[in-house]
Amino acid sequence: MTRSSLLWFARHEFRLSWRDAAAILFGGSLRRRLIGGTILVLLFGFFHLLAYSVLNPALRDGIGPDPRILTLVTGSALLSWCLLLSQGIESVTRAFYARGDIDLILSSPMPAQHLFAVRIAGIAAGASLIAIVLAMPVLDVLVVLDGPRWLLSYLALASLGALAAAVAVAITAAMFRLFGAARTRFIAQVVAAIIGAAFAITVQAAAILSFDDPSRLALLGSEWLVARAPPPDSLVWIPARALLGDGTSLALLLAGSLALLTLTTAIVAPRFATYAAAAAGVAAQSPSGPAAHARFRSRTPARVLREKEWVLLRRDPWLISQTLMQILYLLPAALLLWRSFGDGPNAPAVLVPVLVMASGQLAGGLAWLAVSGEDAPDLVHTAPVSPGQIVRAKIEAVLGAVGIAAAPFIIVIAALSPAIALVAAGGIALAAAAATAIQLWFRSQARRSQFRRRQTSSRIATFAEAFSSILWACAAALAAQGLWALALISGAVCGLALMGVRALSPRPAT
Repeated sequence: MTRSSLLWFARHEFRLSWRDAAAILFGGSLRRRLIGGTILVLLFGFFHLLAYSVLNPALRDGIGPDPRILTLVTGSALLSWCLLLSQGIESVTRAFYARGDIDLILSSPMPAQHLFAVRIAGIAAGASLIAIVLAMPVLDVLVVLDGPRWLLSYLALASLGALAAAVAVAITAAMFRLFGAARTRFIAQVVAAIIGAAFAITVQAAAILSFDDPSRLALLGSEWLVARAPPPDSLVWIPARALLGDGTSLALLLAGSLALLTLTTAIVAPRFATYAAAAAGVAAQSPSGPAAHARFRSRTPARVLREKEWVLLRRDPWLISQTLMQILYLLPAALLLWRSFGDGPNAPAVLVPVLVMASGQLAGGLAWLAVSGEDAPDLVHTAPVSPGQIVRAKIEAVLGAVGIAAAPFIIVIAALSPAIALVAAGGIALAAAAATAIQLWFRSQARRSQFRRRQTSSRIATFAEAFSSILWACAAALAAQGLWALALISGAVCGLALMGVRALSPRPAT
């Protein structure tokens, strides 16, 4: 009875994970799923062809455990493992705060620690599956061209996924004990974003500074790094050798990963219920009191609406992890621009396109939360204000939040060049306004918890938002360099593109 119940719970966890992944990738309707599935299959085939074109010439000399290959594989594996660890921390945090099923689990006849152990195993399986899917085109081609020994690499990837899940569970549990449930949600998101981006950014930055090449392979495959690598018989190379199909290294990696996952599960699973209950209590808290009601009555309706949007954005539980990483990944681009064009009086101009693009992305996410992610639309529409005032307050809240985030950078640039700072401020305002307008044109009612899958609501809006941010960044960069004619052309192209997107919108904007 116990074993069958655990199997049922494992199948239930798998169904929930599959539905969530399908919703993120394809959206909800059958038509979207068919189109998304077709695109995914075509992309999968394209990546197989790309892997074949790259690996076929390389396999003429063979791929063995020489120092350069070991260094390259270890660096790539560490990069992927950091991403898996970041995703694992976010998954564990969501299991604490966002599942909302702690009462059902604690009231079931099964021991809660067994059910939470299954949930931890599901997180490990998800991390392993992500690693396998990402590496599948390369490994499939290697199996066909170089023999079945590369099939062992799939087990190595699964071991790395299990190791990442074990470390993620241990880190999140340690945060609960050190910082408490109220602070862990914020700290965990920041830590996950930094872990996911830190190694990639560090490698890219080192490659740019050392070789003027933004490719991570420029550093990982360099003679400088190979000469300073540990000797070939070092234990550091166990993951790389396992990925290259060495049976002994694979056995050591698999045994170590499973042992660590088992030990972590045995320690954390009995305490999982306490952590989840504390997290659920934090998520359910809402500030109240006479002072809050007094402040509400002392303000105009428009100001109340703006402050309401700012409060919701500030309290949004998952906004940080969804926006911080994509902004962090813009840092190598800024460093490359600074390295290439950062000499002379116009040096601050190289930061302008990065700031404009980051502001456009941030505004798009905030606008989705304010417009489509409104959790109480009926309550807002019954307020004694006009629909136009409601929309205006949301726009002001989004643009104000973007302005607050960009203000420190503008101040620093203004100290170096007021003219460039003025151009940067104008580009940020235009990119943020364009992204907000696109979200208004394609708004569709959804829950704030669906923020991760917002791109599935409208593919047109997703691509238009990215295209708009890029064009405004180009226009601002040209203007900062004094090329006003080209900047006006780029701005005009963006304006025409926005007019076309507006014509394709499903309903007129309010």
